[in-house]
Amino acid sequence: MSLLLALLEDMFFAMIPAVGFALVFNVPAKALKYCAYGGAIGHGLRFVLMESGMAIEWATLAGATTIGFLGVYWSQRFLAHPKVFTVAAIIPMIPGVYAFKAMIALVTINNQGYTPTLWASLMENLISAGFILAALAIGLAMPGLLFYRRRPVI
Repeated sequence: MSLLLALLEDMFFAMIPAVGFALVFNVPAKALKYCAYGGAIGHGLRFVLMESGMAIEWATLAGATTIGFLGVYWSQRFLAHPKVFTVAAIIPMIPGVYAFKAMIALVTINNQGYTPTLWASLMENLISAGFILAALAIGLAMPGLLFYRRRPVI
């Protein structure tokens, strides 16, 4: 029961930045709820996969791919561009904590000097942030690569 409550809380708090960034990006008012749904579904899927033991990078790829496919579906249904639904929905999965920790380690190395512990922290967080960003980009591009190709996949 606590996992379900944690999932609902995670999905609710993922809806807030999705709608906020949709407003910043001037998304039409009719599409705001779909941006919120996309952010909640993608972040919720990532949460469930991480709780089941999957690495954050792979869980992010699955969540971003789900958002990408939902965006394509909604764009065909409501005759809008997929980016209207997907870009704002993907924002809650941006790896801000990893990038912040990497930057703090870099600034500390600059101020206090090199230590192997700080360097390891910098590299670990920087690589994690990079892979999460790559997973977001690949996940959003996946529907376009599969559906909108002019040549066959094989």
